[in-house]
Amino acid sequence: MSRPRKPRVRREPLPHKPQTVAGVDVSIRSGFAQAAIAVLRLPGFQVAAEAVHRCDVPFPYVPGLLSFREMPALLPALEKLEASPDLFMLDSQGLAHPRRFGLACHFGVLTGQPALGVAKSRLTGKRAGDLSAEKGSRVALLAEEDPDETIGAVVRTRDDTNPVYASVGHRITLDEAADVTLRCSPRYKIPEPTRAAHRLSQREEV
Repeated sequence: MSRPRKPRVRREPLPHKPQTVAGVDVSIRSGFAQAAIAVLRLPGFQVAAEAVHRCDVPFPYVPGLLSFREMPALLPALEKLEASPDLFMLDSQGLAHPRRFGLACHFGVLTGQPALGVAKSRLTGKRAGDLSAEKGSRVALLAEEDPDETIGAVVRTRDDTNPVYASVGHRITLDEAADVTLRCSPRYKIPEPTRAAHRLSQREEV
């Protein structure tokens, strides 16, 4: 039986091709959470806006409950952001989550903004088939308990490199999530928006 989806997550087409994508990431160090949002203009990936918020870590690390650890830092960072990007890309899972409600879903539903998750590793699910070694190849990520349910996409963003796992967060389709992931990955495995956000989240002085 298919696992019930969270009813508030909307899988729908974007209103237009994104021209600005905001990478979102949180770094945890020495008891502090540093949330960072970096808005990049496409196709050149110029930085259009940045925002950072640092606070105490509000929730212990519990596998599968990343949202409770990172959202309290992300929302204040969003309030500081002096831009309205077309799309938010989070270094996390969206629907490709054991509860079908990863951090990208939590962020999208709470803010009402289009969002996708691009994770470096698989949290759940199994590939629908073999993935070729060439950049641009992709296969569906299927629910382990129901092979008829597609929860994400396994996307090769660089030749002969481990893939990333893209999934819907809110107000985007899975095909669009995979396409945006590739569009934002001209050179590296990790897309440029989340790379920029990660660098910003690691800065000692902001």
